[in-house]
Amino acid sequence: MKQPTTYEQQVELIKKKGFRVEDDDKCIEFLHQANYYRLMAYLLPFKKRDGTYVKGIDFNRIKRIYEFDGRLRAILFQSIEEIELYLRTQFAYYSAHKYGTLGYLDVNNYSTKLDAESFFRHIDSSIEDHKKTMVVKHHKEKYGGQFPIWVAIEFFSIGMMSYYYAGMKVEDQKALAKDLYTANPALLKSWLRCLTDLRNQCAHYSRLYAWVFSAIPKMPRDCSFVSDRRLFSQIMMVKFLYPNKQKWSSKSLNELQALIEEYKEDISLRHIGFPENWEELLEN
Repeated sequence: MKQPTTYEQQVELIKKKGFRVEDDDKCIEFLHQANYYRLMAYLLPFKKRDGTYVKGIDFNRIKRIYEFDGRLRAILFQSIEEIELYLRTQFAYYSAHKYGTLGYLDVNNYSTKLDAESFFRHIDSSIEDHKKTMVVKHHKEKYGGQFPIWVAIEFFSIGMMSYYYAGMKVEDQKALAKDLYTANPALLKSWLRCLTDLRNQCAHYSRLYAWVFSAIPKMPRDCSFVSDRRLFSQIMMVKFLYPNKQKWSSKSLNELQALIEEYKEDISLRHIGFPENWEELLEN
């Protein structure tokens, strides 16, 4: 196993890789905040095929990219939160009015492709994780542990939400995709799958800059952008899912534009998969 290094040794290692450190003390101060191992991932865009790094890159640029990444996560996470709350509301409303208060617990209301045993076990587990909350205590004491769909869905993770939708009957998938997004089930399933990954990256403070995602979000037929595994494709997916189109343009997109403008001298749009016409694509 590798042995631990001091902050001073970490600075020397950064220099040895070919990065320029103008002020050792300021570099050490930053390393107190950012784990060296975590920070090394932000050097990867400057790594050449032979394993060496581009020489002479100012370490302050790495610091700025790191800061940019954190602020970008905050912008996206806020948008994801609004999407998540919207989907919880809409899914619960649809299920309650079509299948009844506890219809979500009836295996007959799902597609045969759903692993019902696993899904119901996850529901029980999610409720158990919140057993000390007043909501769970109230429903156990007053309703014998029965939870209406609009209560239970508040305990679903975004991954469970994605699984829940994928397990619905095709007719229900079509109805929700059309009513909520004028889309089809294939698109919505793809977006929810990708939203799960992106949300987890943001929630766990994981790197977005130059990250390669595991899934590629599908694009609508009338969209000219060809998606890939880079960040911009995920942001396009967030735009499609965002419930308030006017707020997307006036707030989320404005914040993103301002952030990129502030850090444009240090970041590379190529590293995050942004095409030249990215602003046009992210407009409604």
